[in-house]
Amino acid sequence: MQNKKNQTSVGQMIQRCHKWRQKRKQYIDLARQNNDEIERERLLQMAEHYCRVANEEQAKIDSQRDPKEKTTSNEESTENTDSGTNVEDEEIGFPDFIENLK
Repeated sequence: MQNKKNQTSVGQMIQRCHKWRQKRKQYIDLARQNNDEIERERLLQMAEHYCRVANEEQAKIDSQRDPKEKTTSNEESTENTDSGTNVEDEEIGFPDFIENLK
C-alpha cells in the first residue's frame, strides 16, 4: 500500500515538474519575441525561477526512487543525450541564449 502511495506522489511530482518546464519554455519564447530589454530580462528571470523550482522538484523525485530505478534512469539519460532531447542540455544552453539576445 505504501508503495502505491509513493508512486502516486512521485507521479504528481513529475506532472508538476513537467508543468514548470513548460512554463519556463513559455517565458523563454516570450523573451525571444520581446524587443523591450527590461521586459525581456523580467521574462528571463521568470524562466530561471521555474527552472530552479523544477530542478528542486526533480531532486525530490530522484531521492524517492529506488537505486535500481536510478540506474535505469541514468541509462535513459545517456540515451537522451545521444538523441539531443535531454532537458539538462537545454538548461546548460540557457546562458548562451541570454548572450545571443543582444
